Amino acid sequence: MHFLWVLVLSIAFLVLPQFVSANDLEIEFTKNDSYSIEVARISVGDTIKWLPKNEGHNVEFFAGPEISLPLKSEMDQTYSVVFSTPGVYLYGCTPHANMGMLGLIIVGNDLHNLESIKQTALSPIGQSILKRLVRIAETQTRSTTKSP
Repeated sequence: MHFLWVLVLSIAFLVLPQFVSANDLEIEFTKNDSYSIEVARISVGDTIKWLPKNEGHNVEFFAGPEISLPLKSEMDQTYSVVFSTPGVYLYGCTPHANMGMLGLIIVGNDLHNLESIKQTALSPIGQSILKRLVRIAETQTRSTTKSP
C-alpha cells in the first residue's frame, strides 16, 4: 500500500505542474521599431511581459476577444498582461502602429475573432503589416492542427 501511495504522489507531482503553472513569454521593443516576437502563441493563463530594450515605445491593445482590453502601457516601461480569455489580440506601439509596429497574440489556439481583427482601422502600412501577421497566424494554426 505504501508503494502505491508513493507512486500516486510521484505521478501527481510530475503531471500537476503542467496543468496549474502558467508560462511567461518575454517580448522586447527592438531598435528596428518592431517587437521581437510579432505573432505570439500562448495558453490561457500565460503571461506576456514586454521589455523596453529601445526607447520611445509602449503597448496598446487595439482589438481582441474581450469587451474590456488591457490598459495601455506607459512609454519605455516594462509591462505584463495575464491572458485569461482565448482568442486573438492585436496590439501595437501607440506612436508607431501606423508605421507597422504591431503584434498578434493567439491565446489558446483560438482564432474565433480573427475576422474582426482583420477589420481594425489602421493606416495602409499598418493594414499591410496586419495582413502579413494574419497570414503567419493562419499558417501556424494549420501546421499545428495537422495530424502526424
